[in-house]
Amino acid sequence: MSFTTDESRWPDVWLAAAARGTTICGDFLAATALALALQGAGAGGLAVSGLLLAATLPLVVLAPLAGRLADRVDSRTLLVAIGLGQAGICALLAVVEQPVLVVGLVALLACGLAVTQPCLAALLPAMVRPADLPRASAISQTAVSLGALGGPVLAGLLVGQFGTRVPLLLDAATYLALVVAGLLLRTRRGGRRPAASPAAVSSGAAASGSPAVSGGGATPGGTGIWRLRRDPLMLVMVVSTAVVITAIGGINVIEVFFIRETLGGTPTTYGLVSAAWMAGMLPGTWLAVRLARRLDDDGALVRGVLVTLAVCSLMVLLAAMVPAAGVLVPLWLLGGAANGGESVFANLLTARRVPEAMRARAYASYGAAVQGGSMAGFLIGGALLAVVPPRPLIAGAGVLGLLAVGVFVPVVTRAVRRSSSPAGSRRAADAPAGSRRAARSSAGLATPGRPAEPEPAAGDTVGPWLSASNARESGTSSS
Repeated sequence: MSFTTDESRWPDVWLAAAARGTTICGDFLAATALALALQGAGAGGLAVSGLLLAATLPLVVLAPLAGRLADRVDSRTLLVAIGLGQAGICALLAVVEQPVLVVGLVALLACGLAVTQPCLAALLPAMVRPADLPRASAISQTAVSLGALGGPVLAGLLVGQFGTRVPLLLDAATYLALVVAGLLLRTRRGGRRPAASPAAVSSGAAASGSPAVSGGGATPGGTGIWRLRRDPLMLVMVVSTAVVITAIGGINVIEVFFIRETLGGTPTTYGLVSAAWMAGMLPGTWLAVRLARRLDDDGALVRGVLVTLAVCSLMVLLAAMVPAAGVLVPLWLLGGAANGGESVFANLLTARRVPEAMRARAYASYGAAVQGGSMAGFLIGGALLAVVPPRPLIAGAGVLGLLAVGVFVPVVTRAVRRSSSPAGSRRAADAPAGSRRAARSSAGLATPGRPAEPEPAAGDTVGPWLSASNARESGTSSS
């Protein structure tokens, strides 16, 4: 794996986490306010799912371009420019009333998120040493959880008092935190950097007591090609997550109608229940960090992702049986804890297995798979809600999620066995040096259970990221 610092930059970790948490709070504040406004205006499930699709589709469609942009353009430039643009879009969203304009502006906001999310995610491993990555990931996830925890609660309170304008203006203000972070962060990636000489790289590695690796901070480039389809562990993690989220993702559309109409909850109740999932992510994240520090085997991380997805699906199934909205709170706390663990395991696996120069594309593609699953769930849930009551829909989503996890158990077992097989390494060791380099580029794995780092090269060109296609889970680390 490749990290860019000899010493962890904890001020950068905390600053980036604070910026993410603040913007996530604003996003959840705006999303909850708009969902409540649509439901209160008599809109049906298709209207709510249409709004959610506008916020999701750009993250899926733009993932290849956004990830490449985040890898090649200076992170400071991206965060400042996009943060200012998103603040302006939110300010416009607070004053427009036509549904078409609202949907269009929400889609524009999502275009910015398609770039800033992988940009921030790829910066995190560059801020810390490998041993500190689980803790740094937990700090980031905690900030996201706190922001998402406060957003729905604030929306439930503010919409009842002021309507949707005040929450949306607050969302505009939160994007300025992204601008501040972009200006103050010492850690930067992307753009052109002067390439370090081999002697400098070797001497720096010797001083730190670690082997010299490429793909670090000197240059974002590299001619080595790492492909998702040739990394069995990453591939099965991405695909299984996307499939399970497709099964249970409709809960995001159904939940507001289930709580408000089936269970008779108030807007404040809806906000509090939604916040319970985020509250559960806080302890779940830190418990996963303690466990992840003991998991040197990447296969164990993939199994952890599968277990946490099963727990999320089980909580959705049990939610269909509750007699009152308040009973959802303990279920959502447990589901959120599993969601937090899944985010830690997935982020750590990606940072371990993907070369530094391609990490933004990796996070963007993983996020696209997750958001694609959510988008499919939105469509299915919104369409079925027109003809089926919310309670049986929630039960069906939970059952399908558990079935999907069961189907992937043997797939994960085979992927772990294939990734750990020493056959490929023995063949590479017997080949000439040139052939070994070619084999690493095409096969993508240089050691059992770990991907190859790209060969050093000048310039800023990197190989293509071939994507395969969090539902509470969304993005790389947020709900």
